[in-house]
Amino acid sequence: MSSITSGNAIQYADSRKLAARGRLNREYTIAETGWFPWVARQLPLREGDRVLDVGCGPAWFWAAVINDIPGNLDLTLADQSSGMVEEAVSRCTPLPFGSVTGLQAEAASLPFEDNSFDTVIAMHMLYHLSDPAAGIAEMFRVLKPGGSLAVTTNGAGNMRGLYELTTVFGSEPFDPSAAVFGYDKAEALMRERFGDVAFTQHPARMRITEPEDVFLALTSYPPGDGAGEAQLEAFRAAIAAAFERGNGVLDMEKETGLFISRKPA
Repeated sequence: MSSITSGNAIQYADSRKLAARGRLNREYTIAETGWFPWVARQLPLREGDRVLDVGCGPAWFWAAVINDIPGNLDLTLADQSSGMVEEAVSRCTPLPFGSVTGLQAEAASLPFEDNSFDTVIAMHMLYHLSDPAAGIAEMFRVLKPGGSLAVTTNGAGNMRGLYELTTVFGSEPFDPSAAVFGYDKAEALMRERFGDVAFTQHPARMRITEPEDVFLALTSYPPGDGAGEAQLEAFRAAIAAAFERGNGVLDMEKETGLFISRKPA
């Protein structure tokens, strides 16, 4: 079954489809510290470090955390989508980085020399790879000895109440990204490659109050974005019923975590 993990060329040609899902998380997540600053404050960054962001997307992360990270970082933004790279570089160039470089690249075949970066970041992207282990191996290769890889992904229980609604499209009732590269697989593959891994889960939950935002987010990727009128009507009915059961809101837990591994010195 098609899912958020398929059709990358169309899904990520630019940030429009991603924005629908981003809005849902941005507007309705309840947390003491927001996701982006929470991640940034745990990254082992030092002033002047050379940093590679693999699967950078539109670089919303860097724009949001510029006051939470050390100065003068040399930032390389890489993504398989040239449109995403263009948007990311445009967003980051005015920010106080030491340098900003962007290029189109595949995560499993990074065009960099061995031992090039102090930190490599892969945020919610390894589930898009047919072989996540190959991507992790490449990130290990380009890291300097003593450098760190930071990976984010979702757990199997992430927003289950939301994904249960997508059974209307024939999808499984759980986060499709976690099914491909969830907590267990992230921990196992990173430990296998690096020998160590530290995990932290972002303490957060969701309280969604607008049914239309649910509809837009879950029809922004396959199979919802290709559904026919009958399925879409059934989906709207399922959303309405869920909000009715919740007295006008959808409450659910989030499972979104950060894994950090260090390359042996």
